[in-house]
Amino acid sequence: MSSQIKFHKHENLENTHAKDMKKVKLTDLLSRLSEEKKKERNSNIALSVAAVSAVTVFGIILSL
Repeated sequence: MSSQIKFHKHENLENTHAKDMKKVKLTDLLSRLSEEKKKERNSNIALSVAAVSAVTVFGIILSL
């Protein structure tokens, strides 16, 4: 009997939570995706510049 009461309480909580949820806008998701792409591109560029710089410095040291 107590398990049935708990189950009904759980169902009621799920229903109220589902009603309170907001809808996600597609434009918000797309803008967030483009921002993440820009951040990832910038970090990739920074990593590439660091790698090229390290290779250049190593090459200069070896040539001396």
